[in-house]
Amino acid sequence: MVGALWLVVAQKISLTVKPQAKFEAVTELAANDFAVAVRAAAKDGKANARVVELLAEYFHVAKSKIRIVRGRSARRKLVEID
Repeated sequence: MVGALWLVVAQKISLTVKPQAKFEAVTELAANDFAVAVRAAAKDGKANARVVELLAEYFHVAKSKIRIVRGRSARRKLVEID
């Protein structure tokens, strides 16, 4: 018996984050390149947490499926979405 084989490939996207913005938004600049504006300050990981929440809403996935791979303390980030 042959079963179905599902191959799940994580998507990696580049982000430019703007903390302490007036409006929150996720904007696609190019394929796999996004700009994310958040109202939270870039202190104690608050901006990163809000970025994950906004991306989860934008891509319709759970927050646990989004992981910051590179750039935790920088404006440019590489994010993986399962």
